[in-house]
Amino acid sequence: MITPETSESFFSHLIELRSRLMRALIAVGLVFICLFPFAGDLYAILAHPLLVALPKGGQMIATDVTTPFFVPMKVAMMTAFMIALPYVLYQIWAFIAPGLYAHERRLIAPLVAASTFLFLCGMAFAYFLVFPVVFGFVTSVAPQGVAVMTDINKYLDFVLTLFIAFGITFEVPVVVVVLVTMGMVGVDKLREIRPYVVVGAFVIGAVFTPPDVVSQIMLAVPLWLLYELGIVVASMMVKRAAEPEPDYQPLSDEEMERELDAIEHKQSETRD
Repeated sequence: MITPETSESFFSHLIELRSRLMRALIAVGLVFICLFPFAGDLYAILAHPLLVALPKGGQMIATDVTTPFFVPMKVAMMTAFMIALPYVLYQIWAFIAPGLYAHERRLIAPLVAASTFLFLCGMAFAYFLVFPVVFGFVTSVAPQGVAVMTDINKYLDFVLTLFIAFGITFEVPVVVVVLVTMGMVGVDKLREIRPYVVVGAFVIGAVFTPPDVVSQIMLAVPLWLLYELGIVVASMMVKRAAEPEPDYQPLSDEEMERELDAIEHKQSETRD
């Protein structure tokens, strides 16, 4: 049965959620307004790995009438979201923190920070290391007489897919730590399924990257190594949690007498 107190509490949570979402959206909007004049430059930075790999005289094209305007805006919006992401995560954290236990609050804050950092590392890894290899391979296998000129909207979709794939890949240590901390799986079980994880990493690499072997390896190997890192961190956390507390040591007779004398001395001073 829903009581008036429960209903009031539910609506107060909805109001707070709306307030937190509005603050996050306003933050993203303000950053986007600041980046709006530089939308074209942001897209140029994003397209740089492909433009460098194109043959001399190669260029990108826009097949739709509105694409030259909307694609740079999308890039500016996504950049604004990434810049405002710490504040957005803070709003999420502030909303859910009151309902968590103290030890959960201590755990979630570092996990949120680590997740953000690792996702950005995954995007940087894709941009600086994977894109040059992928685009170099694609342009090198083009048949003779075929001009490589990709549409800017399709290029954006392609790089977003790789950004998400590598960003999620770099989240593996966080996922492993969370699973172990919540007791859903043990460290020994994670070590036991290591061969399957390695095979799965190469399957994921084959699905989310172009058909060249190098880019597949560049996704699969970090996925495997990050899985191993997650096991190491989870093992350290489990070992620390399992450490017994120091045994209680009672006071010796001399220490007990000194404590009693101090108490009697304070009582006598109070009476005086």
